[in-house]
Amino acid sequence: MSGDPEIHEENEGFEARLKAYEGRPAAATGVGRDPVNEPMIRHWCEAMGDTNPAYTGPDAIAPPTMLQAWTMAGLSRRPERTAAYDELLTLLDASGHDAVVATDCEQEYLRPLRPGGEITFDSVIESVSERKTTKLGPGYFVTTRTDIRADGELAGTHRFRILKYTPAHRPKKPPKKPEERRPRPVVNRDNAGFWEGVARHELLIQRCTGCGTLRFPWLPGCNSCGSPDWDTVGASGEGTVYSYVVMHHPPFPAFAPPFAVGLIELAEGVRIVSDVVGVPYDEVRIGMPVRLEFRRYDDELVLPVFQGVTR
Repeated sequence: MSGDPEIHEENEGFEARLKAYEGRPAAATGVGRDPVNEPMIRHWCEAMGDTNPAYTGPDAIAPPTMLQAWTMAGLSRRPERTAAYDELLTLLDASGHDAVVATDCEQEYLRPLRPGGEITFDSVIESVSERKTTKLGPGYFVTTRTDIRADGELAGTHRFRILKYTPAHRPKKPPKKPEERRPRPVVNRDNAGFWEGVARHELLIQRCTGCGTLRFPWLPGCNSCGSPDWDTVGASGEGTVYSYVVMHHPPFPAFAPPFAVGLIELAEGVRIVSDVVGVPYDEVRIGMPVRLEFRRYDDELVLPVFQGVTR
């Protein structure tokens, strides 16, 4: 603390505002997505290499360290933080303590969890420390406590502590990175002609001059008759979605998920993988008609994509 009385009084007033949040809910009361169950216990034990016989058989219990696992919401859902917890963090941010680091967690086990137990839990802001000086910088430790119940009875507690601090040495912002570009296609002697056609806004399909079989992607020889001789035909650009996937993960700066990637069956009978554009990703369907277009992504890159045709 500073020796200046006015600053000392300001700190005391600020800390009193922080202390007022103690005991207030940090997250909405939650319900476990699944009851305590043997498959999750087995997966946990296999992952941890824990062969304790207490976790198997008709009288099995869950490993105590699984306590938090029963409260996890998964990738698609997040616990709902309360307005009080958001206000507390906003107050700390506004005071310059806008950096955060998780420091530690504690668990207390009060009774064993058994398969079939229905899990509920609630979280409160248990404590906000006085201003502390750390190697990272001055700040405040905020501890939340989650009480976990099985069939309505308290089974354990989980305390999670963060430090909201003002960095002692704020790093300089790195220079702005140039905009991420899409990955470049691999061009080699077997497919160079295809990419030269794309640059001219032509989608070229190989045709074996020995048996007339069309093939895509480009190959050095015919799969049907083995002939190394070929020429090309231009695709009409008409096709349908033979199959597709919607890409959500992993995020990559050059892309904006979610988006649909289709296996497109061209009118000529061959198939090509490309983006399905022009329609919402969740409206893409197998059998949907598509039409070829060429889209420029930067000064160098042009790619064939397929515009969905809605009826």
